[in-house]
Amino acid sequence: MNMTIQQTIHIDFLKIGSITNSSVVQIGSTGSIQAQSDLQNSGGFTDIAEPAEAETEPYAPLVPLAPNA
Repeated sequence: MNMTIQQTIHIDFLKIGSITNSSVVQIGSTGSIQAQSDLQNSGGFTDIAEPAEAETEPYAPLVPLAPNA
């Protein structure tokens, strides 16, 4: 069966709370969503990463935050 869908979508504000490896954001209609998984080594790393060190002292944010009201 062939189906033609014509639609107009107007989005004033789109808030996405979190993104995970399996997140899908769909706006409108789709015939099917096919899974895709890619493993990238964009840094060209060849060794295992060093263990992370815990932060011992608080740090100031890089972007100034609004004061609490």
